[in-house]
Amino acid sequence: MKAPTAIIAEDEAPQRADMLRLLGELWPDLDILQVCVNGAEAIEAMGRHKPDIAFLDIRMPGGDGFDVARAAGPGTHVVFITAYDTFAVQAFEDGAADYLLKPVKRDRLKAAIERVKSRLASGAPADLDDLLGQLEARLGSGREKIRWITANAGGAIRMLAVDDVLFFQSQDKYTRVVTASEETHIRMPLKELLPQLDADEFWQVHRGTVVRVSAIRTVKRDEDGKMRLHLNGKVETLPVSPAFAARFKGM
Repeated sequence: MKAPTAIIAEDEAPQRADMLRLLGELWPDLDILQVCVNGAEAIEAMGRHKPDIAFLDIRMPGGDGFDVARAAGPGTHVVFITAYDTFAVQAFEDGAADYLLKPVKRDRLKAAIERVKSRLASGAPADLDDLLGQLEARLGSGREKIRWITANAGGAIRMLAVDDVLFFQSQDKYTRVVTASEETHIRMPLKELLPQLDADEFWQVHRGTVVRVSAIRTVKRDEDGKMRLHLNGKVETLPVSPAFAARFKGM
């Protein structure tokens, strides 16, 4: 019997390594055809390999897990991987797919594997259209937006209002938080923070930068033709990556 095939799409290296290790232990005959680091690569891999299973991070640069899932054929069973819990759990109750909460636990992955094996054995098509609609609705409206940022400073806890933040920027394992008058760092990665921000107020302009739209004074191109944001009251400028340049089309 032909071994089942799979792709993995996860942009964080430690999570990719953990998933490969656990799948090797729990499903040794699974043929992992490709490990992808972003959504665009995963979409291309999905079309080329047409795998039986796809383990997809929901939040990735270059196209999220929903974009990749839409590229899946009816024979591909999707297991989503997410850092968020309460807004997603109910959407999977109908059994059309499964999901794993980060960090992925061995027992939970084992249960997901058994669930996928059962579906593969039944030969039932993996129709994700309805499920994707449910998930996107929950991700778009089910989250509460944060209003305060909690930061440690010299043993004390400081509270910063999100309304005062001009931009957030990734720095190693931390996120830099900049207001008009000060800045600090928080331990939450930008990737986890982003879904908790109001998408109408904060725009991602670079993989590592999210800026308050109302703080943008001008958008200019530098000597290399690359876009940079000039903010109100700040000398520092912020780069706009090509992936997000369309936000400023016509500027």
